[in-house]
Amino acid sequence: MQTLAELQSGELKGITKLKMCCGLTEFPKEIFTLADTLEMLDFSGNQLSSLPTDFHLLKNLKILFLSENRFTVFPEVLGRCKQLDIIGFKSNQIESMSETALPSNTRWLILTNNKFKELPKSIGNCARMQKLMLAGNQLTELPIELEKCKNLGLLRISANRLEELPEWLLRMPKLSWIAFAGNPFCTDYNSEETVLEKINWGELTPLEKLGEGASGVIWKALWKKEFGTEETVAVKLFKGAVTSDGLPDDEMNACMLAGNNPNLVNLLGEIQNHPEGKKGLLLSLIPPHYTNLGNPPSFESCTRDVYDKGTSFSLKDTLTIAYGIASIAAQLHERGIMHGDLYAHNTLIGIDAHPLFGDFGAASLYNTTDIKASLLERIEVSAFGCLLEDLLTHTKDETNKLDTLNTLVLLKEDCMQPEVEKRPDFKRICEEIEKFLVTGKL
Repeated sequence: MQTLAELQSGELKGITKLKMCCGLTEFPKEIFTLADTLEMLDFSGNQLSSLPTDFHLLKNLKILFLSENRFTVFPEVLGRCKQLDIIGFKSNQIESMSETALPSNTRWLILTNNKFKELPKSIGNCARMQKLMLAGNQLTELPIELEKCKNLGLLRISANRLEELPEWLLRMPKLSWIAFAGNPFCTDYNSEETVLEKINWGELTPLEKLGEGASGVIWKALWKKEFGTEETVAVKLFKGAVTSDGLPDDEMNACMLAGNNPNLVNLLGEIQNHPEGKKGLLLSLIPPHYTNLGNPPSFESCTRDVYDKGTSFSLKDTLTIAYGIASIAAQLHERGIMHGDLYAHNTLIGIDAHPLFGDFGAASLYNTTDIKASLLERIEVSAFGCLLEDLLTHTKDETNKLDTLNTLVLLKEDCMQPEVEKRPDFKRICEEIEKFLVTGKL
């Protein structure tokens, strides 16, 4: 992170990335001295409420983050920034955007946790749009012009005021990851569908923090059970704030409804009587030999995971991972759960490539008898197709097993075909993969 003093002194001349968080209330004019080189600007966490009218002179700017500031209107001048590719205004107070304010080059737009009641029709001009983050606003409908964004792959519309999930949206050819919980049209969680043990917070002793995400913090803890027995477990405490994916309550409900499965982290119970009133879940502790299958998308890949250099799988490992993920996805959709974030970076693999799938932060519930249920499942099937494509890209060449590889390639193509209703469901996907695992004909 750079400082205002460094910018004003000219020390930053020639840089391509600038990040500054120092309570700025006005846009520093000295940034224009970087116009020939600056490609990424991050002014998140300041107190800015406007941009200068000549902001477009930053002619090479491709990435702009202005989250956690004081904007109430999406800056009109951004429409003149022809190179802008990624734009982030998370957690401002923005209520409106004019028809000319959004650059048509936009590929990734983050408007999470603002006050939008509607979106401009011109969003349909963003033919390159792949990722659109709208959770935590006041939208009552989506403009039908969004249908023209044929490259849209990931959409977050949770925690809005949408009265329906339009069918045209569910037929978009590349939409693979969608989160829509917390809207009036959504199916309510029925607590009677799950029976979880209630774990008193007093029975738990936190030991160390294992990780932290947008929705909560995970701790390693000691659980003092009845009759003096003890067990080392994981505890997830939810923060309660809107995330880029939606509301933590929806994540918790989906996690409980999902139940247990060999490819899910085992859910042990629901925490009660936390001293700060926090909600939480008790989970089995994941053995340390499990590692992430992939890494989250980069700025360049946008909606697609990235993998460590040298990542390689045997064909058997690829089949094992793919079958495990498909089987848990089948279980989720049988229970009316749209995971919304089916990715390698939400998957851990252990010995013999055994996968553990998790992170229900983008999960949404739906009625399995609804006419749109089939389309919702097949949107998730497209996400599985992307994951299978990644696995196949990193599968070792085994010349004596080309028939199996070719079959998996065809399955991947079926999962990702643009006509949503023609994709297979997860039950059929499991059957196709299981043939090879059961017969041993790899």
